[in-house]
Amino acid sequence: MSTEAPTRRGATRKRRSRSFVASFAIVVAVLGAVGVAGAAAGVAQGPRVSSVQVDPAAAAAASGSRLIVTTSQSLQDVQASQVTVTPSAPFSVDTSGRSVGVRFGLTLHDDTEYTVRFEDVRGLGGGPPVTITQTFRTPQTDVFLLQRTESGDTIFRTDLTGEEAIPVFRNDHIEDFRATSSHLVVSVRSDDAAQLIVTDLDGDAERTLPLPGEGTVTNLQSADRGELIGYTFSDADLDETGGLESALFTASLKESEADAAPTPVAVSGAEPRVAEWRFVPDTDSVLMLTFDGSLLLTGPTGEGATALGSAITIAGIARGSSEVIVERGQGPVVLDLSDAGEAPLVAADEPLGRLAAVTAVPGGGTVRTATPVDESGIPIGTTVAFVAEDGATDVLLEVPSTDAALQACVSPSGRYAAVLLAPEVVTNPSDTYLLPLPERVESRVVEIATGEEVVALSGFDISWCQVPPR
Repeated sequence: MSTEAPTRRGATRKRRSRSFVASFAIVVAVLGAVGVAGAAAGVAQGPRVSSVQVDPAAAAAASGSRLIVTTSQSLQDVQASQVTVTPSAPFSVDTSGRSVGVRFGLTLHDDTEYTVRFEDVRGLGGGPPVTITQTFRTPQTDVFLLQRTESGDTIFRTDLTGEEAIPVFRNDHIEDFRATSSHLVVSVRSDDAAQLIVTDLDGDAERTLPLPGEGTVTNLQSADRGELIGYTFSDADLDETGGLESALFTASLKESEADAAPTPVAVSGAEPRVAEWRFVPDTDSVLMLTFDGSLLLTGPTGEGATALGSAITIAGIARGSSEVIVERGQGPVVLDLSDAGEAPLVAADEPLGRLAAVTAVPGGGTVRTATPVDESGIPIGTTVAFVAEDGATDVLLEVPSTDAALQACVSPSGRYAAVLLAPEVVTNPSDTYLLPLPERVESRVVEIATGEEVVALSGFDISWCQVPPR
């Protein structure tokens, strides 16, 4: 048998194999060169933006929202000094891998264009620095408002024109309500019994929260985040033999915890009756003022309480802050809950009259309600003013003596103040609710920076308010 053909075929295979190996090596070398050239080009160009994450609606609704920029390269740490937010807003910065994020410390203003500028951003692999600029616009704000009428009570959702009001919840008797990021919680009375009804923000998916018993619900409040509410509760059959009286409870609005019993907030050894209380922003702590005048900072169930002396009233805590304004026997003071430091309330640089109420403004300053008097000491009206941290004072609203200013609330961003007024108070009788109010009330919204009145809305309990009128 001849061996020539197999030998020739073997030689051909070897030549083809060597040719393939050589070609493959060339391809690999070319691809490697292209990859190196591409990487070198990327480094030479500096980091490029590949994606951006931001939720303008969330940023205008609550503090803590983020803008995250992801780039084509891993980044060197970006410092706060390299970042500018316009209009100015407090923020923090963090860098992780290819991403750099800005966390906004306060709620952003509504209907406002924001620009975030990152300067001198560098990749870990070197290359030239780049400037990254991102712009977004927050939406117009919506608020919830309660109207009482003889034919029943309605919670409306409206913009700040008042022209787009939509009824979202109706009941024969609404005492009070609060809005969270996802829910409405409404305190109603039916057959002279208290109920807490929870709905979504459209007034749908209605359900009832368990209460500690049959009785009354007062001082309804909601935490800034976490879908947590709190209230004081008194038994209907309370008498000298005992029962719950102004006892503080918290409850979750999460559907997964819909059937859970409310959680008592009870401090061991302290007076159990709570006159006033507040959620501490960005924590699960509670500040309470008991019937005997003791001011206590405690955990969500009353554990680990810290005594903060005595007080007459809690004026309020600004969102995004640990500073609370309280009325001591010697006057209003600013108490820092992070270290129990205390300072007097900054004096206004112009006389306002007898101080009636103080509301802390997110970002600094206060809105103050005061009563000027004539030479005889007779009240001549009400002044509502903004007082900056240095005492600079701007009058927001002058209320005539014929009207009563019942409450001032500040928007979460600190942009607006809402002043609850009762016009012609002498001929404006109060209703017969547990939380009684004059039959005719209106909420006037004023922009704090300009003093311009934005709108006058019929109703009360605008959803910016952390506490009910008193």
